[in-house]
Amino acid sequence: METHSSIIITVSGKVNAPVELVWECWTNPDHIVQWNHASADWHTPYATNDLRVGGRFTSRMEARDGSMGFDFGGTYQQVLEHKQLSYTIDDGRKVTVNFEADGERTTVTESFEAETIHSTDLQRSGWQAILDNFCKYTEGKNSK
Repeated sequence: METHSSIIITVSGKVNAPVELVWECWTNPDHIVQWNHASADWHTPYATNDLRVGGRFTSRMEARDGSMGFDFGGTYQQVLEHKQLSYTIDDGRKVTVNFEADGERTTVTESFEAETIHSTDLQRSGWQAILDNFCKYTEGKNSK
């Protein structure tokens, strides 16, 4: 079964926070478990992150009612602090995350190869929802 295609999906969000805080919230497992879910009925009970080229990351995503869950993991190909992450998900798809600093604001843009099981609209909306949660969480950390 083919799990990816040549279709690239891009989602983006603007965070009212400096890039240093955005990077910290994106890459630190203590933060990842707080924002990494597409809806309130899901959560991430744990995450690991070996933030270096060749390093691995994993996030366990589960329905809060325990009915389902999965590991989302991959290996970094590029780590440019405060600028870009590129990685390959365990199913072989490529992802690039760009961090564009603009003073006290940061734009985060994720581009990823679509898989062929779910519609591109569903994939885009799911990844965008997670990114929106990230933006809201990080802005809350910036106000403290």
